Formats: sequence, structure tokens, C-alpha cells
Amino acid sequence: MTSDPRPRTSTGAIVLAVVLDAALVVAFAAIGRASHDSDIWAGLGQTAWPFLVGLAVGWVATLAWRAPAAPMRTGLGVWAATIVVGMLLRATSGQGTAVPFVIVACVILFAALVGWRLVAALVRGARRARAENRSADPARG
Repeated sequence: MTSDPRPRTSTGAIVLAVVLDAALVVAFAAIGRASHDSDIWAGLGQTAWPFLVGLAVGWVATLAWRAPAAPMRTGLGVWAATIVVGMLLRATSGQGTAVPFVIVACVILFAALVGWRLVAALVRGARRARAENRSADPARG
């Protein structure tokens, strides 16, 4: 019997990624409502739900739990599903999908959903490089 060579992702890392993604989507909806002088809390659920469903579809479609912090493998797919499914659900539920809104949503959600993963990858790379430098030169410890 051979073991899987891929490192396992901890449950905590998966939960953190799900919560962070959902919080960023809700923040996007809240900021959008605030920018239009709307009551943020009264309609936040109505504004956010299509994108949260899209986010869930993206997590399932990309098997995001296998590599929740991967910018390309997970981030791009989660972002694309959040946008596509979110806009389709907004359209079918009678909410607006004006071209400027679609563009803003694409840019902001890309920066949020892919952006945090890019930052995490950069931090991981820097930590890995520091650890390799320390192990290569024990005097620097």
C-alpha cells in the first residue's frame, strides 16, 4: 500500500479559508450597499446570497479543501464560480447586473478571493526560504 505524497491540509486551515472567503464576499456586498447609500444591514442578505452560493459552488467545483490557499488552483476557480453563479442568480432573482457592476464585482472579488491567497503564498515562500537558509548555515540559527 502506498501513501499519498501530498501533504494533508489541516481542518483548521480549511475552516479559516472558508470563513475568510465568506467574510470577504459579505464585505463586498456591504461595501456595495454602503456606496449606494442603502441600509447596509436591511438588505445585506439579499445582496450577498447569490455570491455566497457562487462561492460554495466554486469550493465544490475546485475541490478547494484539498488546497484552500492555492492562488491559481483554487483561487481562480472559486473567484470565477462566485462571479458567474452570483451574476446568474442575481439576474434570475431580479437584481441588477449592469455592466459597470459586473466589472466592479469581477475586480473586487478577484482582489479579495485570489489576493489573500497570493499574499499567503508569498508569506509561505518567504518562511520556507528563511528556514532553508537557517538549515544551510547553522551558525545563523
